[in-house]
Amino acid sequence: MTDITSLENTTLQIRRDILRMVHKVNSGHPGGSLGCTEFFVALYFEVMEHHADFSMEGKDEDLFFLSNGHISPVFYSTLARSGYFPVEELNTFRLIDSRLQGHPTTHEGLPGVRVASGSLGQGLSVAIGAALSKKLTNDSKTVFVLMGDGELQEGQNWEAIMYAAAKGVDNLIATVDLNGKQIDGTTEEVLSLGNVRNKFEAFGWEVLELSEGNSLPHIIAALNEAKTKLGKQKPVVILMQTEMGNGVSYMMHTHAWHGKAPNDEQLAIALSENKETLGDY
Repeated sequence: MTDITSLENTTLQIRRDILRMVHKVNSGHPGGSLGCTEFFVALYFEVMEHHADFSMEGKDEDLFFLSNGHISPVFYSTLARSGYFPVEELNTFRLIDSRLQGHPTTHEGLPGVRVASGSLGQGLSVAIGAALSKKLTNDSKTVFVLMGDGELQEGQNWEAIMYAAAKGVDNLIATVDLNGKQIDGTTEEVLSLGNVRNKFEAFGWEVLELSEGNSLPHIIAALNEAKTKLGKQKPVVILMQTEMGNGVSYMMHTHAWHGKAPNDEQLAIALSENKETLGDY
């Protein structure tokens, strides 16, 4: 296992990247990005078997699909810090002709991005297709997908959830970011999700619950436990409770920073709470 201090330092640096990216262009989605930073660090720097020598086919390596594509800042920073493209390119976030658009796209050929994910509710379907493809080609690696909880209000997810269980897609690990917030308020206020665990179990999934979704050791343990559940004719889902805006005091415990960038003063406060570790771009 990678030294936990090293992973924590990477987490701090990715938080800084997120904050500086959205501040520079005064647009983007810091809340969910910050809430999922520990997940991305655990996945890319510890659990997932992948390499930065990118190919769209992804043969003989684990694959990741980001369904809630608006949290692209954390995805881009993770890819850059993993060596997929130069860290300096983070400076181009959301600029005209940049490969780093507000939602991940494929037509610009950004290494690490295998599907455009601007429209919510579609990522699980794509991940299931990739998982089935690996089965057809006798590729033993795993497909991971991250989804938002508000995204579960989209009907296509439930068709995909039903399909994955019915077809025994057991080389797939889905994670749902249960932060309880979305752009217009809490998920309870906008459209209650009910008992998410019971729903997945009723659809035939293996369900793991992670109450400490902003703790690197807990995330790593949950992902590794999920891997032990593979190959048993059931897809696996981790219900991960996180805090939107985690690591920045004034962004936490509110949905207000779902899609709002900090001003100069707010950026300074946020960066002071997340000291530089690896070197900014």
